[in-house]
Amino acid sequence: MPKKVKPAEHGKEEGPVPSKQAKVEAVRGASTLNFDDPSSLFGSLISPIKTETFFKEFWEKKPLLIQRDDPALAAYYQSLFRLTDLKSLCGQSLYYGRDVNVCRCINGKKKVLNKDGKVHFLQLRKDFDQKRTTIQFHQPQRFKDELWKIQEKLECYFGSLVGSNVYITPAGSQGLPPHYDDVEVFILQLEGEKHWRLYTPTVALAREYSVEPEARLGAPTHEFTLKPGDLLYFPRGTIHQADTPPGLAHSTHVTISTYQNNSWGDFLLDTMSGLVFDTAKDDVELRRGIPRQLLMQVETSAVATRTLSGFLRTLAERLEGTKELLSSDMKKDFVMHRLPPYYVGDGTELSTPGGQIPRLNSTVSLQFKDHIILTVGPDENGSDEAQEKMVYIYHSLKNKREIHMMGNEETESHGLRFPLSHVDALKQIWESSAISVKNLKLTTDEEKENLVLSLWTECLIQVV
Repeated sequence: MPKKVKPAEHGKEEGPVPSKQAKVEAVRGASTLNFDDPSSLFGSLISPIKTETFFKEFWEKKPLLIQRDDPALAAYYQSLFRLTDLKSLCGQSLYYGRDVNVCRCINGKKKVLNKDGKVHFLQLRKDFDQKRTTIQFHQPQRFKDELWKIQEKLECYFGSLVGSNVYITPAGSQGLPPHYDDVEVFILQLEGEKHWRLYTPTVALAREYSVEPEARLGAPTHEFTLKPGDLLYFPRGTIHQADTPPGLAHSTHVTISTYQNNSWGDFLLDTMSGLVFDTAKDDVELRRGIPRQLLMQVETSAVATRTLSGFLRTLAERLEGTKELLSSDMKKDFVMHRLPPYYVGDGTELSTPGGQIPRLNSTVSLQFKDHIILTVGPDENGSDEAQEKMVYIYHSLKNKREIHMMGNEETESHGLRFPLSHVDALKQIWESSAISVKNLKLTTDEEKENLVLSLWTECLIQVV
């Protein structure tokens, strides 16, 4: 059962979420967020819970509620997004459906009340005041710098995309019926109060319910109210609903979510093709043809099943001694779609490298390491017969913040590729705080200089 957070000496004690109707004591002394590095940011976000405690007791297991009575933190949360922010943002060509949804939960059903085309603030405010609709604003980090700053650090910390949505709900109203999400969710209460009800934190049970499962939910397992400065976490699959209590001001909260399609199953599917590719080069049995008419059969034969089982055992044995798995899509997809470093924007600030040009006698160091991925994969430009491996470096330095997490928006990858013979030298750069160019593990001085010059031109290293 989730537990509650209790105050402690110096305001530094962890605790679980309260059960239904339990009185939650306020935690004082919480500080504003620490942006020194990704770990510090996450630690300050869930303070006073310790990071080790969070991942041991709560992550993917059960909800966590942190209620904090800190005026400074509440003021900071309120600054992240307000209803009044929408007035200026509507002047930046927001569209219904893409950027904003207007909805209300009526008789347990979600009713979408979007207009067509561009969003006009006066109409939005009219529906908000008169129809008591909830305003759902998609991916505010595209416009709000502080949310960009938070989510960029969280993407570095989790190694996974981090999206967000703002929900603004009038008093005495509810925007969405009970539902569950396929992501890990952090709720930050920004304005007003929000009354929450959680039903089950398990994905398996959640899948037994329809999209609108209220009739079969019964009593909530947890029930509480969030105020500005409070934080709520719950795992994917947790059925939940929330409303703004009547007689109060409107409520604003932001959901920050991560780990969509980031499971062991996803990773297995991503790396399996590369493992088969490598194994087939050494195992002639994997290169033999399948039985005639196998693809025409309604059911797979017992012989084919036994053969595949044997191949899977072979792959498992090979996997035990493998240090590098070939990622088919996950690494590249993550880098292509994530946020650029804070204050890099659309990449114009990094279009031209700065500082000294690296030479053979230079000492260089990697910069923006959290935004770069080094991976090995088949030559994307080679023929099927060649089947050569290359080293790929992908980075997010030139990604466009304004299309982050916007689905069908066109994206492109940024990076470099090198022959497999360069992999050891690249690993030296990745694993060292600083390294002399002349000490790189390449055959010639020309190769060493060309390597660091390519990285420097892409703004990935600097001379120190």
